[in-house]
Amino acid sequence: MQNTPSHAATEAPAEASLEPPVTPPAEPLGAAATALSSVFGVLIGIVVGVITTFTHAQLAPWGLVAGLTIVAALVGGFRLVFGSRIVSAAAAIGVVGASAALALPGAGGAALALDGAPGYLWAFGPAVLSVIVLLIPARGRQGSA
Repeated sequence: MQNTPSHAATEAPAEASLEPPVTPPAEPLGAAATALSSVFGVLIGIVVGVITTFTHAQLAPWGLVAGLTIVAALVGGFRLVFGSRIVSAAAAIGVVGASAALALPGAGGAALALDGAPGYLWAFGPAVLSVIVLLIPARGRQGSA
């Protein structure tokens, strides 16, 4: 009887690397894909802007905090998924445009935005958060050439 070593005994255990895996650079979207993605971003941004404008005053101050968190997550998520500031800026324009349009007084004189600090935070918060998220540099997108 002959003893043959198994493959499991001859393989050395793989050393765990402490460095995160390098992701390949994102492929840039073409002009048509960027335009279509931007239209999608604006439409989703409008929906989020309308919903969060109606609900930001609910359960004060948590409705405002939740709305601002949702806006930051939306813009950041579009930035991560598409790897483009253009598409995430389109989503931010949709949110800010919808909330600004709903904050204007209507024919009856009523506005959906509150007077006071929560109303001002909602009026300027989504725009400021969107700019901050758009200015954060992308991480892990650079490839070593």
